[in-house]
Amino acid sequence: MSRQVRRLRLHLVSLAVFLASGWSVANPPAATAAGGAQPAAAALCDRINAVIAHARDARRLDANVHGAWQVVHGILAFGPAFPLGHDGEVSPALDYILAGGPLTGWRLRQGVHGVIAVVEEGSTTGQGHPDQWLGYLSQCGLGGVPLDTRLIVRGQDREHTLADLLEQAKADIRPGQEATWTLMALAAYLPPDASWQAGDGSHWTTERVVQMEADADLTASACGGAHRVAALALALAARRAAAATPPSGGWAAAADRLDDAIDRARRFQQADGSFSTHYFSRPGTSPDVFARLAATGHVFEVLAIALDDEELAAPWVTRAADRLVSLLEQTNDVDVECGALYHAIHGLMLYNRRTCGDAR
Repeated sequence: MSRQVRRLRLHLVSLAVFLASGWSVANPPAATAAGGAQPAAAALCDRINAVIAHARDARRLDANVHGAWQVVHGILAFGPAFPLGHDGEVSPALDYILAGGPLTGWRLRQGVHGVIAVVEEGSTTGQGHPDQWLGYLSQCGLGGVPLDTRLIVRGQDREHTLADLLEQAKADIRPGQEATWTLMALAAYLPPDASWQAGDGSHWTTERVVQMEADADLTASACGGAHRVAALALALAARRAAAATPPSGGWAAAADRLDDAIDRARRFQQADGSFSTHYFSRPGTSPDVFARLAATGHVFEVLAIALDDEELAAPWVTRAADRLVSLLEQTNDVDVECGALYHAIHGLMLYNRRTCGDAR
């Protein structure tokens, strides 16, 4: 389905919500508050700021307790300033891990073409997917961690930079692999028309990786396919910024997959504003608040990356933001799985910058 058709559907949904609310010329919405935001919108922004602050300050991670999997997700959400406790001190987590600070699961080793981040499938502390660390660092803050940033590989005397992780990722790419986080990094660091030779001699382009990810089965993908869809959205945004021509080939396949996923998220949205616990496959909910938080947070993050400003302001997205904040408020005094927590916070941080004017 084209983006134009999806926009028309969103406008129709918005109109239906408008009419159902009882607003009319004789019954207008509440007067706008200072700065132009409606009171309800301003209240939601205040609540978003509160849950963000709680996740950052009240849920402090410590290198003696938590692993790289948790810490890197926190860096994704909060950027370079995300604090990490270690040995009685607190430092920016990004500086700590790149400087070789000891952290369970942060395992790097010298590769033929650069630096390998070791994959530990099923681990709760280490890198669970190829290039996951690189993919998330490429989204860190407003512009990603620069490629010339120094990177310490413990036990190695040779100087490295983040670019060595990218070069190894390009060399290791193979047909049929899970390349979701690889694509995130390619979208951030290379032009959309980039091409290179992999370590086995095969020829690759960013578009070829995009096509491979667009063809992948979302239902068999991590977190219901949310990360794959997010990677496609990031790649498409980079291409739009670099080229005015309509997408074709792998880019067109990615655009179709993204549009379909967003349409499914809207159609499968629950009455309370949360997203389906089956993500993009079918409608569904769960009595488990953590399952609802994980699904709503992951899908909301995709929307915050993929939608334009007009679409992000649609009532169905606002309802989702409100429900996501409510889920975080309900769980603010209990332990929450870090993936669910930080992807939800990352989505709200992106949403916050664009709808609340908060530059954090």
